[in-house]
Amino acid sequence: MSGTVQVDRSVLELEHLTVTRGSRAVVRDLSLAVPPGQVTALLGPNGAGKSSLVLAVGGVLRPSAGAIRLGGEELAGRRPEVIRKAGVAIVPEGRRLLGDLTVGDNLEVAMYALSKAEGRAGREHALELFPELVKRLDVTSRLLSGGEQQMLVLAQALVSKPRVVLIDELSLGLAPIVVQRLIPRIRAVAESGTGVLLIEQFAAVALELATTAHVFEGGVVRWSGPATTLKEDPELLRSAYLAGG
Repeated sequence: MSGTVQVDRSVLELEHLTVTRGSRAVVRDLSLAVPPGQVTALLGPNGAGKSSLVLAVGGVLRPSAGAIRLGGEELAGRRPEVIRKAGVAIVPEGRRLLGDLTVGDNLEVAMYALSKAEGRAGREHALELFPELVKRLDVTSRLLSGGEQQMLVLAQALVSKPRVVLIDELSLGLAPIVVQRLIPRIRAVAESGTGVLLIEQFAAVALELATTAHVFEGGVVRWSGPATTLKEDPELLRSAYLAGG
């Protein structure tokens, strides 16, 4: 029997990651893992460094220290297109779409690096998750509701069938009833085998979905453990936030 250690090719590992913007470390010595088939929550207030972390994983910012690995392959400092091709998709904060293009055209743009067969399969997969978009394919994306726009940016990320997807502030600017419609879709993404890192300032949304949670404040992870522990003990969450104060 071989003694070779088998590496799960779908686990995203962030190890002792530090990200500096200007002269300030906005992410400091962060370590966490995003396993396949699960939602992992990263909770933190505005200004905690969450979006800088997303930009570093996506290749927009270069980490000043640490590792970003997917299935053992080092991605830290690689170009965004290399990271996307490796299987990491990013859903940035703010629902960034090409507003003058239709829903269908926005999906086509997201498929540019895929073969025709991959693109067709990926588009079908995304529209199965967000069937509301099927009747809106010819609608200009700036005319969509906020919830529909969030569905579209999620669909764009998922057409490549990524191994891991990072979702930055899923619920920002959306009515609670719209967020509740999105929650089962994110659960379905994870159940399909994709690892999901859900980055949120609103804990209730993330803890409804997550298996594991990390509380991130002041650029540092203050607490890590089962999501159910935080859900059952809101005071623990509040204490973790205040730990950096």
